[in-house]
Amino acid sequence: MVEHGDIRVVHCGGSKINFRDPVITHDSRFLLCASGEAVKVFSTSTEECIHELRGHTGLVTGVLLRPSNHLQVYSSSLDGTLRLWDFTDGILIKVGQRFQLVAVHLPQSGDQMVEAQELSAVLSGVNPNPAAIAFGRGVRTCRHKDNKKGGWNTFTCVACHPKDDCIATGHEDGKIRLWRNFNHKKEYTYSTLHWHHSTVSSLCFTPEGTNLLSGGVESVLVQWRYNQESERDFLPRLGGAITHITVSPDGSLFCTSHSDNKITIIQSCVKVSAVIQGLVKGDSIRTDLMMDPRSKALVLNGKPGHLQFYSLQRDKLLYNLDIVQQEYIHESGLQQFEVVKAAFDASGSWLATVEERHQKAAELELNLKLWAFDEQTQSFVLNTTISAPHDAQITAMCFCQPTDSQTTLLVSTSKDGHFKAWQLAAPAHTEGPSWLCDFVSAYHGLVPECCSFSADGSLLAVVFQEVVTVWSPSTWELLTTLSQPPGAVSDLCFGRLSCSKYLLGTTASNLLCWNLLTCSLEWTTSMDVRRLVADPLSENMAAFCYQSGSTDLFVFKPSEPRPLFSHKAVCSGKVTQAVFAPREEMLESCEESSQWLNRSQLYFLTQQMVNNISTSAEEKQNENVAMTPFYLLLGKHRQQQQEHQDSDSSLWAERTLLQTPAHVLPSTSYLCSMFVQSLLISVSDAREEKAHAEEEMESEKEEEDSEEEMESSRSKPELAAAAATESDTPALTKAQARELRRVRKLDHSWLAGLLDS
Repeated sequence: MVEHGDIRVVHCGGSKINFRDPVITHDSRFLLCASGEAVKVFSTSTEECIHELRGHTGLVTGVLLRPSNHLQVYSSSLDGTLRLWDFTDGILIKVGQRFQLVAVHLPQSGDQMVEAQELSAVLSGVNPNPAAIAFGRGVRTCRHKDNKKGGWNTFTCVACHPKDDCIATGHEDGKIRLWRNFNHKKEYTYSTLHWHHSTVSSLCFTPEGTNLLSGGVESVLVQWRYNQESERDFLPRLGGAITHITVSPDGSLFCTSHSDNKITIIQSCVKVSAVIQGLVKGDSIRTDLMMDPRSKALVLNGKPGHLQFYSLQRDKLLYNLDIVQQEYIHESGLQQFEVVKAAFDASGSWLATVEERHQKAAELELNLKLWAFDEQTQSFVLNTTISAPHDAQITAMCFCQPTDSQTTLLVSTSKDGHFKAWQLAAPAHTEGPSWLCDFVSAYHGLVPECCSFSADGSLLAVVFQEVVTVWSPSTWELLTTLSQPPGAVSDLCFGRLSCSKYLLGTTASNLLCWNLLTCSLEWTTSMDVRRLVADPLSENMAAFCYQSGSTDLFVFKPSEPRPLFSHKAVCSGKVTQAVFAPREEMLESCEESSQWLNRSQLYFLTQQMVNNISTSAEEKQNENVAMTPFYLLLGKHRQQQQEHQDSDSSLWAERTLLQTPAHVLPSTSYLCSMFVQSLLISVSDAREEKAHAEEEMESEKEEEDSEEEMESSRSKPELAAAAATESDTPALTKAQARELRRVRKLDHSWLAGLLDS
C-alpha cells in the first residue's frame, strides 16, 4: 500500500495464485497459497477464501506448514522476513528477519518479532525455481543441474521418494527418469518413463510413495505406479498447462496449479472436486480494461477464447463468457482464435467482441460478434456474427450513446484504412433485431488508429495517424480536421459535462487538448502518457505517465491548467490498463484533495495485480462490519448522549468478538441467549405501559365530568353572558379543549414570585 496524504494506492486483487506450490492442511479442509504480498487460505470444499494472511511488504515466495504444529504455517517473502501464522484464525505469531537461501533456526521467544542468528548454508548455485529443489528422507537434498550433453535433456523439476532412496527428475524432452544408487559415485542407475510430448513441469510423490504424479503443457495429470511404471492413470482436460502438483498429507486430495492462474482440487486422481480461479492476465491483455455496467465486474480477455468477469470486491471470478465457442487445444505453435477487442454500451445491454486467427499460409481470419444481454439467463447471448468485417486487423471500436432520436451505433476502425459504422436494425417479422453496416469511410489512404464518441453522441472523432477527423453521426459529414505537432495520436477522449467542448489526445511525447468551438489547439504539455481515461460521471480525467522506471498519475480537468491531484511513482513499472468505475453510492466526508473520487473509483492494472486509488475515509468505511442484528447487539448504536464513547466501545467489542479465537470466547449458548433476549419485548413492561395508559384515560374522563358539573352550576345570567361571548368566538375542538385543561393545571406561582421581586 502506498499512501499520499488522504489518497492510498491499494492492491485490491488479481494477484497470481499459481506463483508457488500451494499447501493442503493435514485435515484436507484448507488450501494455502501465495498471492502477491499475502497468503490466501481457501476452503477445499466451498472454494471460498477464508482468510488473507497480510503483513509482508514484498512478494510472498513460499508457504510451508509447521511440522510441530499443524495449525501454523510459515511464509517467506522478498521483504526479507520469515513469518509464522495461525492460519485458522488469521493471526501473526512471529516474524524472523535476515534470512537468505539457508536453513533458519527461529529462537524460542515470546516476542512477535525476533532476529534469526543461527544460519547455515544448505546449497549454493541453486536455480531460483523451487521445482529445482526437493527434500527426501534423511533430509537429503537434490539440486537443479543442467545436462551439458544436450539441451533436450535439461532438468526441469525434481522430486524425492518419501521412503526409498529414489529421485525422480523431469526433463525438457518430456521424459521422467528415476535415479537409484546415487550414493555411489559411478554406480548409479536410472529408468525412464515417457508419456509427455513436451517439457515435464512438475513431479510429486504421494505420501506413501506408491504413486508418482506428473504434469506439463498437455494439461493432463498422469499417475504412475511406483515400481509398476507400465500402469498409469490419466485425468485430462484440466485447463491451462500444469505448473505445480501438490498432495495432501493424508493422500486424499491432489492439487494442480495451472498457467491460467487456476488451482484445481482433485479427489485421488478420480474427479475434480473444486476449482479456484484467479484473474487471468496471460502474456498480454489484448482487450481494454472494462467495467460491466450491470454486474460492476472487471472485464478483460482471460483464458483463450473467453472474456472473464471478475469481482474485485470478492477478488473472485464470477464467470467466463465463451466468445470463440471452440475447443482450445493446448499445443505450442498452433494458431487458434483469440479475443482481441471488446466494448460495452453504456447500459450494458450490448457487448461487441472481435476474434482473430493468424495462419502462416492463409489470410487473417476475423469475426465481429454482437452479444445481447438476456434478462432471463442474466448473461450475454450471441445476436449477430459478422465474418470478415474488415480486410485487416481491427484497431479500435466504440459504442455511441443512443438518444431518443438515435439508434444504437457501433464504430470500428481497421488497418485496411477504413472505419465502419454498424447500426442496430429493427426486427423483421418474427426475427429479433440484428446489426448491419450503415456507413464506410476513409481519409486520404491513412490508417485509422482509434475512435471516440462525444458524451451526447453528436460527434465522432477518428484518428488517422497524425490527423484527427471529426464527423457528424447523423449525416456522416466530415465536419473538421484538427492539427497537432508531429507524431501519431495513440489515444483519444472527449471531455464531459462542463468540459464537453474539449477533445484530448496523446502522442509518444505530448498530451494535447483541442477546443472544438474554435477548432484550435487549446493547450499541450510534454509527457509520455501511456493511458488516458475519462471519468463517465464528472469532468475529471486521469493520465498515467511513464518515466525513470515508474509510473506517475495526474488527475485533471481539461478546462484547468493545474492538475487536481498528482502522485509520483504510483507504481513501479508500466501501467498497462486503467478504468474509472462508477460508485453505487456517492462517497462523502472526503478531503478537498480527494473529492475527485466521490463518484467513481480509479482502477489500474500492472504486471502483478489490480490496484485501486482509494481514500483513508473509504478504507475505514470498508473495515466496518455489515449492519446485522448481531452487529447491533455489540453496541454500535447506543444512547446518543454517549455517542463518542459508545462508538469506541462498539468498535472494540466488534473486533474483539469477530477477531478473537473461538476457544477463548464465551459459550455459544450464552451469546445466543443475549441475542434472543435483545429481540424480545418484556411482558411486564408492556403490562405496565398498558395500565399507565388506562389510568391516564380514567383521570381525563373524571376531569371532564367534574368540569361539566361546574358548568351546569353556573347562574343563568352567567350562562347568558357566556353564551353571548362564545357566540363571537369559534368552538374549540376536543384536542384544543384537552390542551386548555392541561394548561390550567400548570403551576404559575414561580411567575408571581418573579414579579414580586
